[in-house]
Parts: sequence; C-alpha cells; structure tokens
Amino acid sequence: MPEAPVRREPQGRGPKPRRLWRSAVQWPRRSEPQPRREPEYAGFRRPEPPWPPVARPGQPPLPAQPPRNPWPARAKWAGAAVAALVLIALTATASLRVWTPASSRFMRIDDGPVTYQYVSLDHVSRYVVASVIAHEDDQMGLRAQAFHWGDYADRAVAHLTGEPQQTYSTIPQQLAKNMFFTPDQSAIRKAVETVPSILLSTTLPDARIMELYLNYAQFGPDLYGVCAASWYYFDTAPWEMYQYHAMQLAGMLPNPEDVVRLPGGGVATPPDAPYPSAAFHINGAANVDLPARFAGWGGWENIVASVGIEDSAADHADDRPSADSCSTMPEPVRQRLAVEDPGFVSRSR
Repeated sequence: MPEAPVRREPQGRGPKPRRLWRSAVQWPRRSEPQPRREPEYAGFRRPEPPWPPVARPGQPPLPAQPPRNPWPARAKWAGAAVAALVLIALTATASLRVWTPASSRFMRIDDGPVTYQYVSLDHVSRYVVASVIAHEDDQMGLRAQAFHWGDYADRAVAHLTGEPQQTYSTIPQQLAKNMFFTPDQSAIRKAVETVPSILLSTTLPDARIMELYLNYAQFGPDLYGVCAASWYYFDTAPWEMYQYHAMQLAGMLPNPEDVVRLPGGGVATPPDAPYPSAAFHINGAANVDLPARFAGWGGWENIVASVGIEDSAADHADDRPSADSCSTMPEPVRQRLAVEDPGFVSRSR
C-alpha cells in the first residue's frame, strides 16, 4: 500500500506567545465607567506659608527679605507715557497738513488789536516766498531735518557765553516759536522749541511749512501774515507783489516791532527813521543782501524749487476771488488805516 501523506503545519502560523507585560496588568474596558478615586487629603487645604517667612522654634532667625524694587514698573509706565505723548504730538502736527489754526501763540498774547487774515500759498507771489527763504533760512530745502545740530550747538554756546551768534533760528524753529511759545529769549525756551520744530519738519512738507510761516510771521506792530502786510504797506494783493517790495517784507522779519509805515503807503527806511535798526535791516535786505543771494542761486526760481514749489501764483488766477486768495483789502487793515492814515484811499474796493 502506498504510504499516507504526512500533513505538515505551515510555518509561521503557530499561536503567538503571550506578552507577559500585558498579562500582568488587567486593563479595564473603555466602556466600563471607572470610579473616581478621591485623594486622601480631599477637603483639606494646605496652609499658605507665612510671609514674610518666620523662623521655626529652635532655628536661627531668617535673614530679612530685600524690599521689592519699584523702578522697573515705574520705568515701564514712564516709557508708555512718553510713547503716548509722542503719538499725540505726531498726530497733532500731522493734522496741520489740512488744518490751519485761526491764530498763533504770538497773536493770542498780543496786547493790541491784531491785524491778520489767512492766505493760501497758491496766491502768494513767489518773489515773497523766495525772499523770505533766502533771508531767513536759505538751507531749508537742502536739509533733511529742522536744523543742523552743529549750528544749534554753536548758538547754545554763544548764548551761554554772551558772544555774538554766527547762525540763527531756521524757519521751522521760528514757526514753532510763533505757534506755540512767546518771544522770550531764555535758553529754556530755545531748548524746548526744538521738539515741535523737529515734529513740524518731520510731518509737514516744506511748502506747507512756508505757508504757515508766511501767515503767522509778524511784519509790524500787531500786524501778522503776508496778506495783511502786503495790503497795509503797499496796497496790493500778496500775489501782485513786486520783487523789491517782497524783499522789503523779508527785511522786516528780524525786527517787526520797529517797522513804520509811511503816510500814503510804503516803509520808513531813511537814515533818520524813528527806528534805525529796522530801516537798516529793510534797506540792507532789499538793496544788498537779497539781490546777491538771488544771483548766487541763479534766480528766485531755484530758491522756491528747493522747497518743492514748481508753479507760480499766476497759475492759480482762475481761483480768484476766493476766501483764501486775499484779493481785496482785509477789513482789519481797512479799519486800522482809517485811524492811522485817514486821507488814504485804497485802490481795492
């Protein structure tokens, strides 16, 4: 008989050995809820340690705890306050791009009745703009900031030592002084005015700074702004100013309180004028200083272009008459001339 075939078990299919580590622990099924084990100290709260620490009986006394330093917290709050003030100041100066205050600090503290009217820079002769820049701050459009720190340090040293100053305040510094401060010549005021002048120069374009400066600058006793000045002295709109008259207006800026108007119009500039210092500045600016500066710049066009002004007042003739064009004599000027020069008849209606 043939032998019966021997049945062999397939390799690798035997029963798996049980793992001891699983057999040693009886894991509950997930479906079975487990009772929560309450800790032995349930309902008992560990007492807080005493503060400051107290030495236990029989132990040496603990060293005294140093007091908590309050300065880090104070420095944090001080830094936050400074940051908030800087943000408020930047917002306020940035608003001057589109908002023009009705008056300056100089006007508000003036004792007499103020003669003033606002005029847009579009309606101011470029002779006036160029003359004021060349006379007061010919580096305005060439600087990246409100002033040069080296010049500022030289002025501070000269002021403290009583020596004559070789450099003077820039137009952004003068604008900050006119808008926010007083004519006080103290060192503290000169130091504090640097902050708003830097903010003005940072947030406003040069052309807008010039517009505000020409409106708030003083051109005579109780007389502010180029609109009132052009009508008061020369019976003309600011966009019609001759070059020589524009240079005379620029010469009034260093000493405006001493400027005298002639009967019938004009400025008192003879050697025997009541205030020779003002006459000296006006004559020197109109006849010597500014003609030389205009020639050095290659013409007034290059001066106004340095502050970003590429057009002329004639380009805005279609906007006249308008509320900000100063096309007619302002009423405050008319009332003032009626008292000071009763026989004067203006060509403006």
